[in-house]
Amino acid sequence: MQKFLAVVKREYIQRVSSKFFIIVTLLGPLVMAMFGVVPALILNMDVGGRVRVAVVDQTGKMFAPLQSTLSRGRDEERTARPAAINSESVNRNTNESVQETAKIKKTNFELQEVKPEGRTLETIKALLNQRVRAKELDGFLILPGDLLESGSAQFYGHNTGDFITKERLESALSAAVREQRLVDANIDVHLVRTLSRRVDLQSIKVGTAGEEKDSGEGLILVFATGFIIYLTVLMYGQIVLGAIIEEKETRIAEILFSSVKPFTLMVGKLTGVSLVALTQLGVWAIAFIGFVMFAAKGLPINIPNVSPLVFVYFALFFLLGYFIYSTIYALIGSMVTTAQEGGQLAMPIILLLVVGFYLAFPVIQSPDSSFAFWVSMVPFFSPITMVVRIVTQTPPFWQIALSLAIGFATVILLTWLAARVYRIGMLMYGKRATIPEVLRWVRQA
Repeated sequence: MQKFLAVVKREYIQRVSSKFFIIVTLLGPLVMAMFGVVPALILNMDVGGRVRVAVVDQTGKMFAPLQSTLSRGRDEERTARPAAINSESVNRNTNESVQETAKIKKTNFELQEVKPEGRTLETIKALLNQRVRAKELDGFLILPGDLLESGSAQFYGHNTGDFITKERLESALSAAVREQRLVDANIDVHLVRTLSRRVDLQSIKVGTAGEEKDSGEGLILVFATGFIIYLTVLMYGQIVLGAIIEEKETRIAEILFSSVKPFTLMVGKLTGVSLVALTQLGVWAIAFIGFVMFAAKGLPINIPNVSPLVFVYFALFFLLGYFIYSTIYALIGSMVTTAQEGGQLAMPIILLLVVGFYLAFPVIQSPDSSFAFWVSMVPFFSPITMVVRIVTQTPPFWQIALSLAIGFATVILLTWLAARVYRIGMLMYGKRATIPEVLRWVRQA
C-alpha cells in the first residue's frame, strides 16, 4: 500500500504542479464563459445602420403592406402568432419571449418607394444600380405585376451574402403577399391571425410523486454529463496513454519493476491521473457554480428542478464511464510502442462513446423497452443510456444497481487484464503487440 500511495502521490503532484495544468485550470472557466456569453453578444451586435432598400412596386398595392409588415418587427414566417400580443400572453411566456427576441435578430429597414412615372423597368434599374454603387442604397427590390400569382420577386444589392437581411426581407414580403391575397379574397386578415395562433403544448410528467411540469432540463443535464465524460476521456485518456508510453520509451519500467509490482505501478498511475482529472473538474465546477450564482444575476437562466438523488446517479455513472475508458487507454498503452500507434488504436474508444450518444435517442422514445434495458446494461454505453432512463422514466432501483454493478465489475476486469498485459508489454520494445500475443500474455502472466 505504501508503494501504491507513493506512485499516486508522484503522478498527482508532478502533474498538478506543472505550468500547463495551472494555466488550463485557470483559463478553462474563462474559455467556457466566453463560449457561452460571447456568441450571444456577437449575435446581438447591431453593426452598421438601417438597411436602405428602394422598392419598385409594379403591383401598385404591395409597398404599404410590406412596410407595415417590416415595421411590426415580427418574423411571421417563423411563427403563426398574431402581430399584437396581449398582456396575458406576455406574463405567461416571459422566458419564451426573451429567448425569441435573442433568436430572431431584428433588422431595421428604411424603405423608399420608386414609382415608374412613365419610365421603363430597365431605366429604373440602371438608375438604382448607380445609387447602389454610390452607396446611397443598400439594395433595391423589384415587385413584378404578377407577384400575387407567381410569388416571385428580385432583390439587387451590393452585399448579397447578408443572409440575415435577405431572410428577414423575404419573410416580411411573404407575409405581406399572404395578407394581400386574403384581402383580395374578402377575408378578414385580423381574424385569420387570431385563428392561426399556435397551440402551446406543455409536458406534464406523471410519476410516483405526483404531477410535475417537464421542461426537458433533465435531458440537457444528461447530454452535458455525456459531453463531460467525452471531454475528460479525450483529455486525460491521452495523458494516461502518454504516461505509460513515456516509461516504455525511456525504459524506466525495467528499473521500476525491480522495486514495485507491475499491477501496483499501473493502478497507481491510473489513480494519480484520475485524481488530477477530478481536481481540475472540481475547480471548473466551483467556478461554474460561482458564475451562475453571482455573475449571471438578472439573466434568464433556469436552475433545473432535478432531484438530488439524480445528481448522485450522475456522479456515479460519470466515474464509471471515466474509469472504464481510462483503463482501456492504459491497456492500449501497454500494447503499443509510440504515441502515434496509441492514438490510432484509441480511435475505436471514442467511437464507442459516440455510439452511446446515438443510442440515447431510441432510449428517450421508449425508456422502459427491452432495447433500453439491454443497452443500459452494457458498461460502455450505460454512463449515458442509463442516465437517460433515470431522467425520462426512472427504472426500478434494481436495474440501476445492476447496471452500476456490471459497470464497476467491468472496470475491475479491465484493470486485471491491463495489469497482465502491462507486466509483459512494458518490457517489449521495437514493435506493436498483436492480438494473439496479447492473449498469450494474459494466459502466461
